[in-house]
Amino acid sequence: MLEIGRQQALTVVKKTEFGVYLAESSGSDDKVLLPVKQVPQGTKEGDILTVFLYRDSEDRPIATTRTPLLTLGETALMKVRQVGSIGAFLDWGLEKDLFLPFKEQTRKVQEGETVLAALYLDKSGRLAATMKLYSYLKINSPYVIGDTVTGIIYEDHPKYGLFTAIEGKYSGLIPKKDAQGHFEVGETVTGRVTAVREDGRIEISTKKKAYLQMADDAQKILELLQDSGGELPFDDHAAPELINEQTGLSKAAFKRAVGQLLKNNLVNIEDGRIRLREDKEKRKPIKRNKSGKKEITGKPAEKTGKSAGKPDAKAGKPEKSREKPAERKPRPKKPRNPEDILKPGKKLITTPRKRYPKPEEKITLEEFYEKEGM
Repeated sequence: MLEIGRQQALTVVKKTEFGVYLAESSGSDDKVLLPVKQVPQGTKEGDILTVFLYRDSEDRPIATTRTPLLTLGETALMKVRQVGSIGAFLDWGLEKDLFLPFKEQTRKVQEGETVLAALYLDKSGRLAATMKLYSYLKINSPYVIGDTVTGIIYEDHPKYGLFTAIEGKYSGLIPKKDAQGHFEVGETVTGRVTAVREDGRIEISTKKKAYLQMADDAQKILELLQDSGGELPFDDHAAPELINEQTGLSKAAFKRAVGQLLKNNLVNIEDGRIRLREDKEKRKPIKRNKSGKKEITGKPAEKTGKSAGKPDAKAGKPEKSREKPAERKPRPKKPRNPEDILKPGKKLITTPRKRYPKPEEKITLEEFYEKEGM
C-alpha cells in the first residue's frame, strides 16, 4: 500500500519519457510517478528505489528521491517562506512548500522566522503542518529529575502552564506555578527537570532552587525600586496576580526576596508600600574572635608587671573562702531487721517458705508426698 507522507522502498514497474512508475510489486495496479528529473541515471525496470510520497500542486500523488525535514507524525524546525491569506507556507526540503493553516497556529508567524511544527494529514488526505504539538511529541524521554534541558515553548495554556517541546521532540511542561515571568510561544528556554509523570511526560522549571533563586529575585526587586523612584506601590501582602504582573515573580518568591532585603536593611515597608532606604546601611555583624566566641566589650582590669595588658581570666569572680567546710553528719543507716521499722504494738507477719528438693536430692514421689503431708 502506498502511504502519503512516508518514505518507502518501491519497484520500478514502467519507464516513460516523463519519468518512471513505481509500485510495491510488478503486478500491482497502485502506481506512483517519479518525475524524470528525480530518476537516478541508469535506472531500469525492476530496480528498487527509496522515495518519499506526497501530493503535487494538482493534488496528485507523486514521489521524490529527496528527503524532507520530517515525515508523517514527526516534528521539525522549518523556516516560514511566505504568509498568505489562508495560512503560511514552510520550507521542508521539497519543491512544494508545506502548508500551515491559520487554525493550526498557536501564534501568528512571520515570514523569515523559524517555527517548530508537526506533519499530519488533513481531512482531504493532503499533508499539512500544525504547531499544536501535544499529541506528536515523544513521552519516553531519557531525562531524570535534576537534569538540565532545553526546549521550545509551543503553547501557553491558561490553566496548565507552558507546553514545551524538549529538544523539539519530547513532551514537557512548565507548570503554571513555575511559569512566573514573561514568556512567549516560540521562545527557547532552559530549565531543570522537577518531575517525571507516570505517562512519561516531564515537568521542568526555569528557576533555580529557592535558596539560590532568592538572591536573583532580591536583585530584581532592587532594580525595580531604583527604576520606579525608590518605591513600589504594594507590599508582599498584595494579590498574587498584581505581584506577577509587576515583577514577574510568584507571591512566594516575592515574599522570600523582600524578606531578604528587609534582613539586609535595604528596604522598609510602610503603609502597604515598599521603599528603598536612603542610607542603605546594613546591620553590623557580630565580631568574633578566632575561637568563634563573641568578643567581650567590657574593659579588663588594670594589671602590672608581666601580666600587664592581658585580660585576667579571674576578673570579676569572687574569691574562694579558705575556711574548711563544716563536717557533714553521717546519714542514719536503714535497719536490717524488718521488725525495727514496725510501729509499736504491731507484729511482722511472715509466712514460712516451703522447701522443695534440689535437683541433686534423689527421692521418690511417695517420699515427697509424705514429707509435705500430702
